[in-house]
Formats: sequence, C-alpha cells, structure tokens
Amino acid sequence: MAESAWAYPALEVAHLLGVAVLVGNLVAFELRVLGAARELPIRTFARLSLVLAVIGFCLVALSGLTLFAAHPGEMLANRAFVLKMGLVMAAGVNAAIFHARDGLNKLDAVARAQTLASLGLWIGAMICGRWIAYV
Repeated sequence: MAESAWAYPALEVAHLLGVAVLVGNLVAFELRVLGAARELPIRTFARLSLVLAVIGFCLVALSGLTLFAAHPGEMLANRAFVLKMGLVMAAGVNAAIFHARDGLNKLDAVARAQTLASLGLWIGAMICGRWIAYV
C-alpha cells in the first residue's frame, strides 16, 4: 500500500461508504423503533435496514482492518483510535443484547433506550474516527 498513491485514499473512501451504509440504515431502523413511520411494518423494515447495516459493517471492518494494517503501531498509540474501537465494541454488545432480549418484538422502553444508546455510540465512533488524524 505504501507504493501506491491511490490505495490508502481508496480504502478510506470504502471505509466512509461503509460507515454511511451502516449508520444510515441503523438511524432509519432506530427511528422506526422510537415510533417514526409507524405505518411501516417493523419486521419488514428491520429485515431490509439491518441486512444493509450488516453489509455496511462488513465493508467498514474489511477496509478498517486493511487501513489498520498499514500503521498498526500508530493506531494503537492513538487515543482517538482506541476510544473509537471501544465505542464500536460497545455498540456491538448493545446490538447483541437488543436482539438477545428480542427488542424487536418488545419495542419497550429498554429497546428504545438501546436505540438511543446505539445512536450515541456510533456518532461517538464517527467523531473519534475523524479525530484519529489530529491526535
């Protein structure tokens, strides 16, 4: 990657596209859980948005691992990167708990709180991602 003028920037673009697909679909899903667009059946909407979110996450993970491999020492020493990874892990645990407790069928106060937490965690991860270059 060090020998190519376009490889690293192309991976950054892929990473950003993955984030857009992931977070964009999560926001739409979370808004539905919070009560927006009640005319849309939650299960049908979830099937579409969550599949797209997983595709976005796969793109983020693949591009992110490749970007990390280019500068692992720098990344591990970067506080913004470490915080970003912690937020992403917390978002993953939050999502696993949401689905394990069948939040999609309950749509209760806990499910709504988890969607708000998810939104905050992903926004925090995106902010940290941008700060990596400046810390």
